Amino acid sequence: MKASELRGKDTAALEKEVSDLLRAHFNLRMQRATQQLTNHSQLGKTRRDIARVKTVLAQKKKEGAAK
Repeated sequence: MKASELRGKDTAALEKEVSDLLRAHFNLRMQRATQQLTNHSQLGKTRRDIARVKTVLAQKKKEGAAK
């Protein structure tokens, strides 16, 4: 997912996206702990996606406070 795509969403959609990504990241961690995870790069990708969405969300909140 790209930051430009995320900037087109509203804050409620971004917060839902963060929630979904956190749940997915938890599930991946549980798969790793039980040695069921086959593609370990998914953990890093999910973590970066969470950070990307949180960054865009913070920027939107900052813009809203500035207005």
